[in-house]
Amino acid sequence: MKSPLLSLPGAVPAEGVDEGVAAHYGDLFREQRAFAGGTGFVDLSHRGVVTVTGDDRLSWLHLLLTQHVSDLPAGRATEALILSAHGHIEHALYLVDDGTTTWAHVEPDSQDALIAYLESMKFFYRVEVTDRTAEFAVVHLPAGSIADVPEGVVVRETPYGRDLFLPRTDLESYAADVDQHGPAVGLLAYEALRVEHHQPRIGFETDHRTIPHELGWIGSAVHLQKGCYRGQETVARVQNLGKPPRRLVFLHLDGSEVHLPPHGAELRLADEGPDGRKIGFVTTAVRHHELGPIALGLVKRNVPLDARLVADTTAAAQEVVVEP
Repeated sequence: MKSPLLSLPGAVPAEGVDEGVAAHYGDLFREQRAFAGGTGFVDLSHRGVVTVTGDDRLSWLHLLLTQHVSDLPAGRATEALILSAHGHIEHALYLVDDGTTTWAHVEPDSQDALIAYLESMKFFYRVEVTDRTAEFAVVHLPAGSIADVPEGVVVRETPYGRDLFLPRTDLESYAADVDQHGPAVGLLAYEALRVEHHQPRIGFETDHRTIPHELGWIGSAVHLQKGCYRGQETVARVQNLGKPPRRLVFLHLDGSEVHLPPHGAELRLADEGPDGRKIGFVTTAVRHHELGPIALGLVKRNVPLDARLVADTTAAAQEVVVEP
């Protein structure tokens, strides 16, 4: 779904899964600095929006999600996963309940698969699952923003900022009110801060065999004191009896390189040279207005914490995100 904000001056379209919104509006680092300082907003209108209504919505979701949501207070943001039967991550939901409806935004174009699964699990529960993507656009205000939220708009507030479920028909008029919240900021600024804060993203930090422990999602998206959801046995077994096979790392990349390593670029031990064995891969690489080129990556659990790495041909120093 193509955003009308791509018609704003300087807009450069994002690519790949984020196609449909702006990567930036002509000045990447200026936008990043402003956004990090609490000014502006990011158009996330390409993300899917799903709602669940009905008297049983929270107790029903509690049975399906990795997070404890049966008593989720109105207005409290949380995040949750849906796992496969083997404990592999399939969906990440960014949730808030407004007292009558549970709202979630999800990765672009993933809402159909999510809704199909939820519909298959309704049974006798009094719930209604609805795709609201055509009606509502997600807009993100950064941490520190003092912008007012339009009346009646559902808000998901986190330490990293606020997600607004804005009526899609109001998106252009919202963007025009720069005196209230500042100008539109491109997705690359949002992604740079996501990487800085070590926040994983489905389809970037995950592959077909990723489990929550590898990405540091235990606690924030997985509640260990609840059971009765698909994949829970794997979560409990790894937590109590073992260690995950891989771990998320934060990477400082060599700033002299012109190009960033792409998603999937092989990570190797620098000491083993260009033909060394693969010990992981780059998941997201970005340019940060203060830190320079940085990335997230997945490496084997037993990679030494002080090991110097190479991402393709780019030198990389690692910082621990998930303990081995």
